[in-house]
Amino acid sequence: MTSTASVSRRPRRDAVENRAGILAAATATIAHDPHASIDTIARSAGLSRRALYGHFEDRDALIREVIAAGAQRFNDIALDIREPDARLALARLTARLWREAAHVQVAAAIALDETHVAETAAALAPLRRRVMEIVRLGQDAGELRTDVAAPTLARLVEETARTVVTRMDASSAAAPAIAVRAVLGIAGLSWREAAALIDAHPELEAIL
Repeated sequence: MTSTASVSRRPRRDAVENRAGILAAATATIAHDPHASIDTIARSAGLSRRALYGHFEDRDALIREVIAAGAQRFNDIALDIREPDARLALARLTARLWREAAHVQVAAAIALDETHVAETAAALAPLRRRVMEIVRLGQDAGELRTDVAAPTLARLVEETARTVVTRMDASSAAAPAIAVRAVLGIAGLSWREAAALIDAHPELEAIL
C-alpha cells in the first residue's frame, strides 16, 4: 500500500528531476546557440513551453540559474586545487575544467550577450581570485613568467583556457592535454617543460 507521505513526495521529486533536466538541456543548447529560444530549450528537454514555464518564470530566470550552476561547479573545482607548485596547480585546474566543457562553452557563449556579462563575472569571482592567487604565488616562486603583471597574466590564463576548451573538438583524445599545454605555455613554460610536467605526474595523466 502506498502511504500518503510517499505520494506527496513524488511530485516534489519529479519536479526536481524535471528542473535538473531543463538545466541540462539549456546548458547543452546554449553552448551551441547563445540565443536559443525558450521553445528550443523546452524541446531539448522534452517538454512543452508551458511545462518549462512551470519551473522558470522566463528565459532570463533560466539563464540566471544556468550561470549559477556552472559557476558553482567552476568555483568548487578552483577552491579544491591546493598544489604548492603553481605550474601543477594550473595544469590540474585546466584538466578538471575540461571535464566541464559544456559549462565552459555556455560561459563563453553568455559572455557574448551583454545582458548577463556582469552577472557571470560576479558568479565566477571565486574562480578568478584563485587563479590570481596561483599566478602570484607562481611568480613569487619563479615558477611562472614575471614579464607580465599578475592581473594580466591571470586574465591571459583564463582566456587561453576558455578559448581552447570552446574551440577544440571535445571528442579528440588529445584535446585535454593540448588545453593544459596551452595554459602552461601562456604562463611561461616551453612546450617541452609542459610535456615533462605532465609526464612527471601520472595522476594528472589520469585526469586528462
